[in-house]
Amino acid sequence: EAEIPMIMSGEASSLTQQGAKYLFRTSLNQAAAMPKLANYLVKAGVKSLAVVWGANDFGKGGRDAMVKEMAARNIKLAADISTEPGQMDFSAVVVNAAKANADALFAYMNEEECARFLIALRKLGYDKPVYGETVLVSQRVIELAGPAANGAKGHVGLSVDAPNEKVKEYGRKFVQAYNMNSDHNGIKGYTAIYLIKAVTEQLGKFDRKALAKAIHGASFSAAKYPGLLMDVSFDDKGDLDRESYLVEVKDGKQVITGVLPPVGKT
Repeated sequence: EAEIPMIMSGEASSLTQQGAKYLFRTSLNQAAAMPKLANYLVKAGVKSLAVVWGANDFGKGGRDAMVKEMAARNIKLAADISTEPGQMDFSAVVVNAAKANADALFAYMNEEECARFLIALRKLGYDKPVYGETVLVSQRVIELAGPAANGAKGHVGLSVDAPNEKVKEYGRKFVQAYNMNSDHNGIKGYTAIYLIKAVTEQLGKFDRKALAKAIHGASFSAAKYPGLLMDVSFDDKGDLDRESYLVEVKDGKQVITGVLPPVGKT
């Protein structure tokens, strides 16, 4: 109502489905991300999946999007387990997930909960594939979970380890500036500012209403605007589309195992 553009990193599908004309993402919408991961699961031979999710808007949105894509691909929902935000003990959760005897497990919670969950899984000796989205294989989860994160696989919208020279250069500059590795959140903040720069330069003036109007339905080239790091396009709801990656945590690091094209180019 204040007609002020808001650029945010949330992935919950509901955020851009409410008709807010000034809301824009720096991350993939769950509704766009889950089909990519579900297609990968089919190719990996997964026929049944235990789903563990956090009971908040983020977790429920991810759970609902994944279950929908599973049903469309005849992947059986072997277990549907909710967890509480801030939950400390995941022993009962991992036991129930293991009892489901699914081909694999899908975890969708916030960072600290994902880390505790992975630690509990390893203590139990769970040895089937564990899949997730950006959060499960994020740098923060890797740091918190330690060796327990190794082997976790996921689809990520952003990674400093992406096979992209502009992203790699950003990662090097971040380390030089802050003496630590960036994660997906760092890239989101960085590209948000350069999106504003790109559109403002196109407009030739500072105009918040015109900026929002110009982003909707527009595409931006990283060749023309290097600060965006990747080619990106926005739809009429403020959702973006760009390439993304399949990763696996190996020896405490994200390792890119595949590049997935934008949904609009699949």
